[in-house]
Amino acid sequence: MDQKITALKVQKRNPNRVNVYLDGDFAFGLARVVAAWLQIGQILTPEKITSLQAQDTHEVAYQKALQLIAIRPRSTAEIQQRLTRHGFDPTVIEATLERLKENRLLDDAAFARLWVENRSTFRPRGRRVLALELRQKGIAADAIDDALDESVDDNALALQAAERYARRLQDLDWMAFRTRLSAFLGRRGFDYQTTAEVVRQVWVSHHTLETLNTDLEIEEN
Repeated sequence: MDQKITALKVQKRNPNRVNVYLDGDFAFGLARVVAAWLQIGQILTPEKITSLQAQDTHEVAYQKALQLIAIRPRSTAEIQQRLTRHGFDPTVIEATLERLKENRLLDDAAFARLWVENRSTFRPRGRRVLALELRQKGIAADAIDDALDESVDDNALALQAAERYARRLQDLDWMAFRTRLSAFLGRRGFDYQTTAEVVRQVWVSHHTLETLNTDLEIEEN
C-alpha cells in the first residue's frame, strides 16, 4: 500500500541520519544523503520504500568502511572481514569494496608498499616476516613481491634494527652480545647469514678491532 511522507526529522544523536514518518507514524531511518530528495507530502510505493532501505544499507556499510580507513589504511580483506563481522550481506560488502576502489580509497598494492615502508622506518623486519604479515592482511603474492622488491634491503634493515637494539647491550661481552642480538634479529625475521654479518658489523662499530680480535680468540679457545 502506498504511503505519504508526513514528516522528515534529523536524528538528535546522529545528524547524518533522518527519521522518516509515513501517514503520521515513524517508519524508518535513512542516511541523510539517501533521504536528500524526499519531501513531505511525497507518496512512496512499497517498492520505493524497499529501494530506499536498500540504498541506506549500502550507505551505512560505506560509511563504516570509511571510518575504518580513517583510523589507518586497510587492505581489501580487512574491510571485508570487518563488514562481515558487522552483519552486512555479501552483496552489500562487494558493492562497498568496489565503491571504495573506484574512489581510490582501497588499493592493496599501495597498502603493501605503505606497510613495508612503515615497518622499515619504525620497526625493521626481514623479508620473511614482512611477507607473512602481508599475507595475514590478505594481500596477493604478486603485490607482496612487488612491495618487497621495491623497498626491502635485508642487510640495511637488519643493520638499522641492530643499531637501535645494541644500545641496550653496550655493557655485554662479545659472546653475550652476539647471542642476544642474534636472537633479536632472528625474531625480526632476518636469516642466519644476514644476522651473523650484521652482528659483527655492529660490534665493530662500537668496539676497537683489538677488542673484537681478543673476544674472538676467547670464543675459539
